[in-house]
Amino acid sequence: MTSAPKTQLTALELVALGLVQQPAHAYELFQHFSPDLPLGMIWHLKQSHLYALLARLEQLGYLAATVEPQGARPPRRVLRLTDAGRATLEAWLAAPVAHGRDMRQEFLAKLYFAAQRGPEAARALVARQEAATREWRADMQAQLDNAAQPYSRLVLRYRLGQIDAILTWLAECAATLV
Repeated sequence: MTSAPKTQLTALELVALGLVQQPAHAYELFQHFSPDLPLGMIWHLKQSHLYALLARLEQLGYLAATVEPQGARPPRRVLRLTDAGRATLEAWLAAPVAHGRDMRQEFLAKLYFAAQRGPEAARALVARQEAATREWRADMQAQLDNAAQPYSRLVLRYRLGQIDAILTWLAECAATLV
């Protein structure tokens, strides 16, 4: 088993790894980003961008490719996760996002992949995210309690409102995923 490369991947690169849980060719992966499909609702990218991401992931050792003949048509490259890619994907899927700003795209992508694994995986992800979000809230409340400037207090109240909205939405997720 190979060790995972030490390169920090972007959320979109991790999403690309999530799409390669089964061997697939690049165009097949690109179709997941159609605007009428779940990932296309949150991630918008051009085909060339995805192909560049996939090439980088292959270069870094997260993906490997084999060439399959297609008769009279040009052969196609089929991608699969390497051991390092699978380990990196699993670690990413297990961890809650670190910031509220990551909920809109990264968490929704994680929830998409978790839901594909079944309701138990999705509920577990939501529970881990809820616990992390409650920690954000406690930290933000402590900052608000210690803030003296009126503008700082307004900013912190705004951020608390966002965190409270996230917690309300996570509760809705938990209720929906039963």
